[in-house]
Amino acid sequence: MEKILVVIDMQKDFISGALKNEDAMKIVPYVKEKIEDAKAKGWNILFTKDTHEDDYMETEEGKHLPVPHCIRNTDGWNIIDELEADKFADEVIEKETFGSTALAEVFMKQKENIKEVEFIGVCTDICVISNVLMAKAILPNKKIRVDAAGCAGVTPQSHDTAISAMEACHIEVKNKEKEAWR
Repeated sequence: MEKILVVIDMQKDFISGALKNEDAMKIVPYVKEKIEDAKAKGWNILFTKDTHEDDYMETEEGKHLPVPHCIRNTDGWNIIDELEADKFADEVIEKETFGSTALAEVFMKQKENIKEVEFIGVCTDICVISNVLMAKAILPNKKIRVDAAGCAGVTPQSHDTAISAMEACHIEVKNKEKEAWR
């Protein structure tokens, strides 16, 4: 597990469902190409899935974002078909909130074997940044990178703010301002 590509929350509810995002739709071809390329190069591919239960509206997140989304076993919870997660994912990690403790466990267990981790997905300003900063904390001497062209935020402004925050934390950002939605 020397090189890892983490695909954050490319689920139907974030792309075309409950929290539909036109910018996210525009990055799908690039994200698919990125996954195929990484797989061909022997990278491990990890997908995360935002995962909520039927009581979502009573949770702390549900009180702040009162839009039921990514409810376990609903169609919106699924990774979008275009990304062929069944074909490409070495592992699909369910996460109940922004940063994934299960993803953190993977990083902790494989710490010595990991050389670099690259992130793509949605939303740049919530789940991507949360997991990137967590990875940087767990793997402080490893290359942690974000491919901005493979990310979309809630808004273009919040995406840019998150990219700037990650750069301030010494995260390498590639393809900045080359996002298909610009």
